[in-house]
Amino acid sequence: MTPPPVTPPPLRGPDFGSYAADEVGWLLTDLSDAALEAPVEEREEAIQAGGAHYAESLPVEFQPDEAYLAVYRAALGSSASRLAHAVGTVTELVLRERGPDVVLASLARAGTPVGVLLRRWAAARHGLDLPHYAVSIVRGRGIDRVALDHLAAHHDPVRVVFVDGWTGKGAIHRELVAALAAYRRDTGVAFDADLAVLADPGRCVRTFGTRQDWLIASACLNSTVSGLVSRTVLNDRLVGPGRYHGAKFYAELAASDHSNDFLDTVSAAFGGVRDTSEPPDREPDHAGWAAVERITAAQGIGDVNLVKPGVGETTRVLLRRVPWKVLVRTGAPAADLAHVRLLAAQRGAPVEEVDDLAYNCVGLIHPRYTRGATGADGLAVAG
Repeated sequence: MTPPPVTPPPLRGPDFGSYAADEVGWLLTDLSDAALEAPVEEREEAIQAGGAHYAESLPVEFQPDEAYLAVYRAALGSSASRLAHAVGTVTELVLRERGPDVVLASLARAGTPVGVLLRRWAAARHGLDLPHYAVSIVRGRGIDRVALDHLAAHHDPVRVVFVDGWTGKGAIHRELVAALAAYRRDTGVAFDADLAVLADPGRCVRTFGTRQDWLIASACLNSTVSGLVSRTVLNDRLVGPGRYHGAKFYAELAASDHSNDFLDTVSAAFGGVRDTSEPPDREPDHAGWAAVERITAAQGIGDVNLVKPGVGETTRVLLRRVPWKVLVRTGAPAADLAHVRLLAAQRGAPVEEVDDLAYNCVGLIHPRYTRGATGADGLAVAG
């Protein structure tokens, strides 16, 4: 029998990231010294021209102003209780169906705060000390196989539960399913492709806290709510064979870090959660993907990858891509969309009310972007 490959040890705080060492082990390569950031407009032009993959570089980290931070704080305060309820529901589902000896593998980076919260719930309610790792998955490139090698070498693969914050149209879940199937074909090692998320508005997974499209406050910020870690990078010049996908630790942003405050605020609401019963109608029907295909056709975009549905994905468009416009469902809760409206105004993206939208909001990336698609002030131009 071929011995499992030797893999690097996980990175842990405080040397990498601002989370405590026992809360997560990052199965990543530290690229903190690499110059990877590029202006959003340059990245968008290169990505749409086919000259670069979005995971080969990083956007310049968004630095929120005080007005935006006030909106974030208000959103966190108003949503902490329902976030705690979703965390409890998901954790209890996982423990009931997968057993008390599960291993959490969060999809870096949006899934990582959620993985920490699931781990905290298991400790608070059941006295469990669940291992938790953060792993990289990249659309079009799959999950980090070296990270899978590490998990398989140190844990029973059937015990590993993959964790993310939310679903949009379901693209990352599709990526996970395909990547794990390919890994099993190549190695004979089987991981369970079920994905545990707090919110599943895309209706594409079985393990979720809610299928409503509401704000998970960690979506409002980037690294400063995710342990000061960048989004993951897959760049062949920097990540060679036998190394994990990469990421940067923005230690210089420590004074602006909200990561542990977010965790502590949600954890403090655990005590008020009483009902963690199983949600009804857990079978996926992938209605979100069908809705995105309809939006893609109606807007004349021609590429489903430019349509980002749901509050979390819309926020990402406004923070990291060049937005074309934002669709908002008529009557959607104002509190969940306050930060979206503020960001859209700051980015010059028009907001359109839509009566029959399947999500509270949908972010549309500029479908024909070149730097000529921005005005002299750098704001996106609709058209």
